[in-house]
Amino acid sequence: MSRQATGHRPRGAASTKQGAIGLRGFAWATQLRARSGYWAIPLCLLIVSQAVARDWPMWGGSPDRNMVSEERGIPTKWDVRTGENIKWKAPLGSQTYGNPVVVDGRVFVGTNNDGHYRPGITGDKGVILCFDEETGKLLWQATHDKLPTGRVNDWPEQGICSTVCVDGDRLYYVSNRCELVCADVDGFLDGENDGPFKDEKYAERMDGDFVWILDMIEELGSFPHNLATSSPVVVGDTVYVLTSNGVDEAHLNLPVPDAPSFLAVDKKTGEVRWESDLPGENVLHGQWSSPAYGTAGGVAQVIFPGGDGWCYSFAPDSGKLLWKFNLNPPDSVWELGGRGTKNNIIATPVLHGDRVYLGVGQDPEHGEGVGHLYAIDATKRGDITQSGRVWHFGDDDFNRTMSTVAIKDGLLYAADLSGFLYCLDASTGKQHWRYDVEAAVWGSPVLIGDHVYLGDEDGEVVVVKHSKQLQEIATNDVGSSVYTTPVAANGVLYITSRNMLYAIKQGARLAE
Repeated sequence: MSRQATGHRPRGAASTKQGAIGLRGFAWATQLRARSGYWAIPLCLLIVSQAVARDWPMWGGSPDRNMVSEERGIPTKWDVRTGENIKWKAPLGSQTYGNPVVVDGRVFVGTNNDGHYRPGITGDKGVILCFDEETGKLLWQATHDKLPTGRVNDWPEQGICSTVCVDGDRLYYVSNRCELVCADVDGFLDGENDGPFKDEKYAERMDGDFVWILDMIEELGSFPHNLATSSPVVVGDTVYVLTSNGVDEAHLNLPVPDAPSFLAVDKKTGEVRWESDLPGENVLHGQWSSPAYGTAGGVAQVIFPGGDGWCYSFAPDSGKLLWKFNLNPPDSVWELGGRGTKNNIIATPVLHGDRVYLGVGQDPEHGEGVGHLYAIDATKRGDITQSGRVWHFGDDDFNRTMSTVAIKDGLLYAADLSGFLYCLDASTGKQHWRYDVEAAVWGSPVLIGDHVYLGDEDGEVVVVKHSKQLQEIATNDVGSSVYTTPVAANGVLYITSRNMLYAIKQGARLAE
């Protein structure tokens, strides 16, 4: 069920420095209400500006989470050892699971504190690093201490796994402490403590400036299993996010079954607008996915993947449940340690056209297993497990997945944990080809121009042609595991390996 106007308040309230909605956020909000020439002219100008800017402001690039970029001229081959096509590189922590976000001359990445950028800040912590887009120089670091409860809620050395969402002069993310954070894109470099949250433990010039913080453990009762990882999406004045509520360390009990899993939060104040306690006591393990936003049948929807293996759609303003879909077969069984056939959801839903595309998987520590990928008719209502099923790809054909899909020109690209990249017909689910990258895949395929890029655990990024016929283009070694997804912005490809951020540009050469 969903509840409105809960009264939960963050640490801090509305800032006087609100800023604009942001380019993509404004475009999404505007397209829902543009009905006259008065709106149409600015919107056209906005779209032109967006095409020129080509920033990548959030996980998936846009609220629908479709992993597609229209960037051209992005290299398909590079060499991190010789510096060929490498513009710059910057050390990260020792483990990096946060994806790069590129906006207004800045690059943001979540990682741990082993990059040692702030000499006075030592030990295991979660950090957001902000780099200069042109040079790779660190601008500032937001730092979050570990939770005292330890690995059950905040696994060691994992850092911040949430991918930030930038909206105007604010960025939003979930910290390793299960906090929804609103921060200033300038950090303290602008000499201001924007507040009203003004109790930053780390408040020197190169530290992060928090505007408000919603502690989802303290204020909502959430119990994140191992780590909170959701990547927020901002549309209009609302932030949508998962709380990561999950089971205890023994994997036997759900400590807080009535804690909300899905939230809509006022982006200016951090106050909860509505919350849903679905899936309630049916959470299987953790909830490590992220929401998507879009329209289907002309109706705006926010899509939340549940820790019970169901996908839920809500009315964005009210939190009213529109539909739900079970991504597990009725005879599937959940067993500890991944030995069963029932899965939860780690991938992010993609809303493309009137359909939602989403696959199921498990904690990668559970290993390989049978997976399922669905296309769902998002115009249906109620329990649409049967009526909304457009197609299913799985059983012996597809394995557990953590990956989000990319869709363009009627082709869908998906990857699974077992290391296979698939090209399917987006309308029918028919397989065109399958490519074995020969290593585990945690990240997602991204379609950039005419090429698909995919990183793997062996530290390689494969590139194939966007086509119904498999055409291998290149395999590039980046030196350490890639658990994230490449992104492109302003003519540059950004890749985070386990411990390094690379900016890759055609014709560049980084001197050793």
